Amino acid sequence: MFTVIFCSSQSYSIVIFPITIMLRAIVRRPTLTRSLFNSVAVNRFHSSPVLKNEATPEQLDSPTKKMNLFQAINNAMDIALETDSKAIICGEDVGFGGVFRCTTGLRDKHGAHRVFNTPLCEQGIAGFAIGYAATGGTVIAEMQFADYIFPAFDQIVNEAAKYRYRSGNQFNVGGLTFRSPYGAVGHGALYHSQSPEAYFAHTPGLKVVIPSTPTQAKGLLLAAIRDPNPVVFFEPKWLYRSAVEEVPVGDYMLPLGKARIVKEGSDITVVGYGAQMHVLANAVALAEEKMGISCELIDLCTIAPWDVETVEKSVRKTGRLVVSHEAPKTCGFAAEISAAIQERCFLSLEAPIARVCGYDTPFPLVFEKFYVPDHHKNFEAIKGTMYY
Repeated sequence: MFTVIFCSSQSYSIVIFPITIMLRAIVRRPTLTRSLFNSVAVNRFHSSPVLKNEATPEQLDSPTKKMNLFQAINNAMDIALETDSKAIICGEDVGFGGVFRCTTGLRDKHGAHRVFNTPLCEQGIAGFAIGYAATGGTVIAEMQFADYIFPAFDQIVNEAAKYRYRSGNQFNVGGLTFRSPYGAVGHGALYHSQSPEAYFAHTPGLKVVIPSTPTQAKGLLLAAIRDPNPVVFFEPKWLYRSAVEEVPVGDYMLPLGKARIVKEGSDITVVGYGAQMHVLANAVALAEEKMGISCELIDLCTIAPWDVETVEKSVRKTGRLVVSHEAPKTCGFAAEISAAIQERCFLSLEAPIARVCGYDTPFPLVFEKFYVPDHHKNFEAIKGTMYY
């Protein structure tokens, strides 16, 4: 018994996955998994204080609806399917709504031929998605957890990312978007908590997007789906239900590669992305209350390509920089930000750039609260940078 999935390792190749591989995948996905959690870019391509969103005049004029983050993502995919007849959604359990309910109702509305489950084989999901996109289709492929994306790593970085380049722009897989929930959630431990964004940001040909609010999630996801390059879209699962706000119900996109200044300030620049923005908002509020300083808070939104100009302009004004993310410190994306800003702003810096990140260990279970770079750690980094 075989499952046949088109793949892109060669121009017209087919990968055949025996049922034994599917069974092995099922063994490593115990049922506990289900119950744990209720165009080319420049140089590379063709419960916290409220985070306010920038919006265009058109967005402000449109009706809004209260949505949490997973509902905003669902709404974005619904619009993508309605406006693009070639768009499909595939992945493990997406036909049933997915582990985090992001695809709830989409199969019933758009049909099982457009929203469908796949075998539990990430390499096969990626290979099929690349093959479909290579024919001109639009595919939104879900990796159930970011921790599960590694079996598909070769397909994503060696095939999807290089498809346009290796063909001299004769062929491309620009209609390809990989969605995946990432990061800490309180009880995910080693295999349901990782933040692998830096691996993909290192790969020319891929865009990497990480939203922090429902409004951002919807607008950035629609932009990612319609971007003429393959995009890896990481979703902060901690915010799926906890981040709630009024979201425009219409069809809108937010620009990829453009950071947003969440809060303007004059004494220190604080930079992050994704779920960490809510942690940083608390740290900034604490610093301003305790120290009487003015902090500028920046949400990168996209880390490949990332908006170095906005961060540079801010650091030239403040002279100080703190960067924070959940991923391990060594070779995390904060290292790229630190290096780039040091090169551009050396004579403007009043203190060394501080990185507040996860530790260089596997993600722990019972010690998660000590591992994550919480607002207390970020407050101490802000204080240390200010008093340097």
